[in-house]
Amino acid sequence: MRPDPDQKIDPKAIPAWRITGGLGSLFWWFVPVVYGFFALGGAVERWPILVLTALVVLNTILQSSLIPVIRWRRWSYQIDKHEIYLKYGIFIIRRTLIPVNRIQHVDTRQGPILRSFDLSSVTITTAATTHEIPALNDEVADEVRNRISELARAADEDV
Repeated sequence: MRPDPDQKIDPKAIPAWRITGGLGSLFWWFVPVVYGFFALGGAVERWPILVLTALVVLNTILQSSLIPVIRWRRWSYQIDKHEIYLKYGIFIIRRTLIPVNRIQHVDTRQGPILRSFDLSSVTITTAATTHEIPALNDEVADEVRNRISELARAADEDV
């Protein structure tokens, strides 16, 4: 088996993902609230609201504390002249090789949460799918995008 990639994403990804996880878990809070509304009217039993609330609290805690740290530790990438190697995952570890000669488009993107932490994501598009290197420092993301673009151009010229 080949060695793991040696490039890590920015540590500021952890607080950015904590905010994203916390905001994403807000959706699940509607389940016990709506169920509680019906329980107050006597239409359904009240004990399931305790179970639902406990599950939602657990989800919120995991999404805003533990999962971002594990996600950051598992994310790594490496770029060489023939391929881009991505390794990521929380429970299931994925190892992806993207041949440079298959790359069609490279872009950076930045939402409001990443922007507040001066982070950007690099998206790599092939004919089959789009891959992402998340939460890189803005300057590093620009360098990675430009390097991948140059490698893809050189691979096209070789063909």
